[in-house]
Amino acid sequence: MLRNRYQPEEIFIQTNQEQAKIIKRIVPEVIENNVFIEPESRNQGPATGLAAAMLKKLGRGDEPFFLVQVDVLRSPSEKFFLSMDLAEKLATSSDQYISGGFVPTRMLKGVDFLLKGRQIGELDEAKIFEVDEYVDRNDVDKIRENFKTGRLLVHTNHTSMTPNNLLKMFHKYRPDWYGPLAKIASGSDVRTEFQKMPKGALEEVTKKAIPDRKFLVIEHPFEWTDFGTWESLDKYYADNDMSPKNGGTIEVESTNSFCYSENKMKIAILGLNDIVVVEGNGGILVCKKDKCGSVGEVV
Repeated sequence: MLRNRYQPEEIFIQTNQEQAKIIKRIVPEVIENNVFIEPESRNQGPATGLAAAMLKKLGRGDEPFFLVQVDVLRSPSEKFFLSMDLAEKLATSSDQYISGGFVPTRMLKGVDFLLKGRQIGELDEAKIFEVDEYVDRNDVDKIRENFKTGRLLVHTNHTSMTPNNLLKMFHKYRPDWYGPLAKIASGSDVRTEFQKMPKGALEEVTKKAIPDRKFLVIEHPFEWTDFGTWESLDKYYADNDMSPKNGGTIEVESTNSFCYSENKMKIAILGLNDIVVVEGNGGILVCKKDKCGSVGEVV
């Protein structure tokens, strides 16, 4: 999708060493220096900071960047680009953290939320709001309380800022992350410095920006399909009249299950409803659909 608008030199990819090999094989036009390697998994906080530090190291510290997660389908792409245009305009003219979100039509698991406040601008169908509050995925009472108000947005983590401004935010709210990142931006060894950062979510920075009125959210004018949970993938298959990969499913006194097999094995379910069964070379997962958002705890 991004290649419909941007040249290879304008696209940067951040991943681990093994996935980088796959990327180079299937997308040969990717520029090698534009692939940033995370030495290990330390969660989204250090990872996003690394992206900013590497861009600064390449001399792009004052150029806005827009973070695009790969496990999401955005359609139509023209409206997604509209959000990117608005984010670029805001990131160029302010030092506020800019993200994205959409009003949920059903209760979702495994995602966090934002409560939007005053609208401060728009570009065609893309609207920008101040963020009044961050709502953790486990705060079920607050989610239910605000579900039908129109203020509740699923937080989609479309980070957009200049690298310099994001690093300044790290410096203010997480100086223990900022120190190693500043050294990486100055040319120090990535692996050595990256390991010095404690694991943590990006929200440990962005939540603190809300009381300072430094957090903005663009309400999506496009459709967002998240493949971050097996429940979401199940819904996508159902909505598009598709079947998951497996060797066949047998359900006896069972309904509404999702079965996926890398090795096309036949899966039988007896007396269980609303479950997910996933077979792969690395192991087997069995869980209730409404627990899919907690699979990260297993990983």
